[in-house]
Amino acid sequence: MAYTGRVEYAHERKIRQRNKVHYRFAHWPIWIWVFVVAPGPLTFDLFAHGGSLANVVWLGIVLVGTGIAGLFGQLPGVEPRPYILRFCEDKPNPIYRRVCYTFAWNALLSFTLLNLAGLIVACVTHIWMLKQIYLNCYFPVFAVILACGFAGILPRAGRSTKAEGIERRYFYAAVWAVTFSQTLLLVLWKLLPRTHATDVLKLVAYVSALLAIGLSSTRGLLPRTRPILPGELIVAD
Repeated sequence: MAYTGRVEYAHERKIRQRNKVHYRFAHWPIWIWVFVVAPGPLTFDLFAHGGSLANVVWLGIVLVGTGIAGLFGQLPGVEPRPYILRFCEDKPNPIYRRVCYTFAWNALLSFTLLNLAGLIVACVTHIWMLKQIYLNCYFPVFAVILACGFAGILPRAGRSTKAEGIERRYFYAAVWAVTFSQTLLLVLWKLLPRTHATDVLKLVAYVSALLAIGLSSTRGLLPRTRPILPGELIVAD
């Protein structure tokens, strides 16, 4: 079936040969967050109880690691010069991009799936078992996502950048859907009392947000969710 949503054309986009300093710094916090949340149970403790010394130590390690990587242009968007200039070009995907986007998919998928599982369990059993779910299920899910990324299955984490014009829209669709729904769930978690009725409300709101943002993205209504058809030189973040 042909795509009927909005599209972008490469030749209509402005060509950027270098990334400005403020642009590079603006992308750094994204990757700090991606790697900070990688230890799922530690991240759960941060949101549930305010964190501990372990969170501070891990944050310091990530700051140093991503800072060094960014200084040498080994983080997507933090490079001195964009790596991808032509969409649909069969160009090798550097290892740093594959690693970063694999961990980004973990940040997007793992927490979304585990929070959804926790909500469903709470609604069915009337018992919250989210901590147990994170302790027992996070790292198996994490391992599966890492395996998919290193095998080149995940969008933007493949061995080639040939499908970048399409894959970037899948990635940003997930970013929009997960960011909005997770934020909504966090707000509801903090504001609403812990009752079965509010648990059901949280589940309905969470799933509805994921579906609504996801459907909007499939139509190309949100930024960076439109497929880019090949053409002249173009930059990919």
